[in-house]
Amino acid sequence: MEVQIAVSKIKKYATSASGDTAEVIERPNGGMSVVLADGQSSGKGEKWVSSLVVRKVIQFLADGVRDGAAARAASDALFTERAGKVSATLNILSADLQTGTLVITRNNPSPVLLSHGQNIKYLESESDRVGLRRDTRPMITEVPLEAGLTVVAFTDGLIHAGSYGETMDVGTSLQAKLDTENPSAEGIANSLVNHAVKLDRGRPHDDISVVVLRVTSSTENLIRRMTVHLPYNSLGK
Repeated sequence: MEVQIAVSKIKKYATSASGDTAEVIERPNGGMSVVLADGQSSGKGEKWVSSLVVRKVIQFLADGVRDGAAARAASDALFTERAGKVSATLNILSADLQTGTLVITRNNPSPVLLSHGQNIKYLESESDRVGLRRDTRPMITEVPLEAGLTVVAFTDGLIHAGSYGETMDVGTSLQAKLDTENPSAEGIANSLVNHAVKLDRGRPHDDISVVVLRVTSSTENLIRRMTVHLPYNSLGK
């Protein structure tokens, strides 16, 4: 099997930087984790908040701390830093090769979509943002790593796209992508973001970030690969 992880993101139209932060880290006992946070503040403060949360989570994951405990520690750190006045949404997707499981950690009102075969399940039980109070606990789901498994996490800019009449239905868009082909994680992430941007007529009303983790049956070789595409212009924006 092969575990694919992809992140696709775009900032809000006419803003200098995205308030979303996403990072990928290798787990010390085998596997990979991707961490996504959306700072609930204003202006440049959004980026500071999301970066702080992601940095704290990665620090603890690198030390071998379990995902849920890492999320709680990051929440406590943000609460201490800002006295509960700002918050962030947080998602962690981990392919844990030590246990052979996919661990989904969620502090986000937006759902996580879990697909296996033809069925899409919404993980949407009530979940609090991090940073508002001490000992905020995440919602954790753990499933076996099996070929055909696809998980999609995202910030709220995705589901809020489409204020001109047609709205974004993430589940329907994902189902259509899975039904028409055997897409890669990158293909799914790009498709969802491109559709959201189209609904916003090319001017995203909010930062949009999508993380996809997909398990395929591919066993072509043992080479680990990572590719990053970073748009850049002469203004450095």
